[in-house]
Amino acid sequence: MSQTILVVDDEVKLREMARWYLEREGYRVVEAANGRDALFVARSEKPDLVLLDLMMPEMGGYDFIRNFTQESDTPIIVLTARLEESDKVVGLELGADDYVTKPFGVQELIARVRAVLRRVGQQNRLPEILRMAEITLDRAGRTVRVSGNAVALTPSEYELLETFMLSPGRAFSRLDLLEAVSGDAYEGYERTIDVHIRNLRTKIEPVPSKPRYIQTVYGMGYRFAPEG
Repeated sequence: MSQTILVVDDEVKLREMARWYLEREGYRVVEAANGRDALFVARSEKPDLVLLDLMMPEMGGYDFIRNFTQESDTPIIVLTARLEESDKVVGLELGADDYVTKPFGVQELIARVRAVLRRVGQQNRLPEILRMAEITLDRAGRTVRVSGNAVALTPSEYELLETFMLSPGRAFSRLDLLEAVSGDAYEGYERTIDVHIRNLRTKIEPVPSKPRYIQTVYGMGYRFAPEG
């Protein structure tokens, strides 16, 4: 069965172009002209991926992401003409999986779509429940418990912890972790990982100043040591 892609953009020509090329690649395409309609279409069509413009009437892309990610873990690729790095970071922080700036090349778009769907497919074949020492991570529900107590994590904190727990003992560079969080490695922003790590430690470590689980690998990045 063909994978379904929801294209959300108020530009008719862009939607038609995306539909033509995606259908040529074998995908099934559904459309919406704004975030409000996109929520309705997504709930009924259950797409495998969403291509989302940020600047739209009725409901913009940011509001769509805030609403949609509360009820679905369907991957989102943001499409926007805005060039500011801050917009890119905000979109990714809210839960988008990748980011393509207009005007974009068709081959680039197709490659991004394939990469995100492949990554999600690989993740779906992994165990749904991960347990390391006192930490339990439920990948299906995207929930985390420490010593049986629920812990509220931001999307980025959750992605980091899941990455660590899927590869305990592996040393990750900051760029590796940034790619795991955002779907791409944006050089110059890798130091934001330090902020996420610091916040994650305060939520899962018995003594955050002396981390037992998330250990610093000096000169490289971090690793997860489940046995302390």
